[in-house]
Amino acid sequence: MSAEIHGGAEDRFGPVADAFAANFTDAGERGAAVVLYADGRKVVDLWGGVADRRGRPWAQDTPAILFSVTKGVLAICAYQLVGQGRLDLDVPVARYWPEFAAHGKAAISVRMLLSHRAGLVALDQDLTFDEVLAWAPVIRAIEGQAPLWSPGTAHSYHTITYGWLVGEVIRRITSKSPGEFLRTELARPLGLDLWIGAPESVIERAAWLEPPMPDPDPALGAVIASWFANEPVADRAGSMGGAFGFPLTNGQVTFNDPAIQRAEIPGANGMGTAEGLARLYAACVSEVDGQRIMTPAQIDDALVAQSFGQQVFGPPDRGERWGTGFALDSPPAQPLLGPRSFGHAGAGGELAFGDDTHQVGFGYVNNQMGGIGDARATRLTTAVRACLRG
Repeated sequence: MSAEIHGGAEDRFGPVADAFAANFTDAGERGAAVVLYADGRKVVDLWGGVADRRGRPWAQDTPAILFSVTKGVLAICAYQLVGQGRLDLDVPVARYWPEFAAHGKAAISVRMLLSHRAGLVALDQDLTFDEVLAWAPVIRAIEGQAPLWSPGTAHSYHTITYGWLVGEVIRRITSKSPGEFLRTELARPLGLDLWIGAPESVIERAAWLEPPMPDPDPALGAVIASWFANEPVADRAGSMGGAFGFPLTNGQVTFNDPAIQRAEIPGANGMGTAEGLARLYAACVSEVDGQRIMTPAQIDDALVAQSFGQQVFGPPDRGERWGTGFALDSPPAQPLLGPRSFGHAGAGGELAFGDDTHQVGFGYVNNQMGGIGDARATRLTTAVRACLRG
């Protein structure tokens, strides 16, 4: 579909605007926004299409569900505590959360949580929908869970549990929920439209998500679908033991539910704008209005590859790499700008990252979930890379 595109890009970044428009004409985009900061200054700000089935136009400040882009936001929160001297990534989680140590978890470090190495991808306990939304029941279930492999020896992507694992460490240190910490420590000072646990005023104007498109790469889609069909741990990981369907319930995207959007599920249910994400990552790698929120040493630490290769519970490896809390440049699965890029993609195709070589912060959000092999974000990052090299 074609769509009216609003906003603009500086001349040097015109190819990003071309790529954004092409996503609408030939890649199934319905509504979306992309923002790029360079050297602390916004150089691309584009939005277009429709935000919901009624045809409401996508606005400059339309928020969208971020899915796993939220994991990178949570990692930035954790690094704020590192910078304040309140969190040591390499000590046992139990130093901050004593009850966590039970059932063979005493040696798990905070870094293992952030690097998908804790062996807690899924929980044995079946949880109800209300229990997942209530926070405390999930924490008790984690405390009672034994790792699914020897922690630190291997990795698997912690699809949903990542949010409670890292979020509870933040809560134990600060007495603030992850959403409250994000709001008070980052969103408010930097002026970010970014939430974990969205207020009603945000939910009312949020984009409505559409189910995934057909896989652009049918062969790859078939391989991954076959793996999911034969891996029960993956189903438990995504649904929290059957508490909700993921990504769909009765044919609709589960995370459209306002009850989920109001709750704090910090591995997946963040909500925000492309501007909020790009500005957040820009402030990690450069000064934004006089504020910088990560030091070069912290970025160096985050960029050390912690997890790569075949996962314990995962489809065939396609080169994905994780540092501490962030996905790293991982072609062909997720190419970013290069070895100094760090951020996170989301299940719908969303993407946010920073890169201190190029001093950029990037944010892209949409409301049309992509299929396996979805290349909309890659098309945008390829254009950004070409502009920066030009």
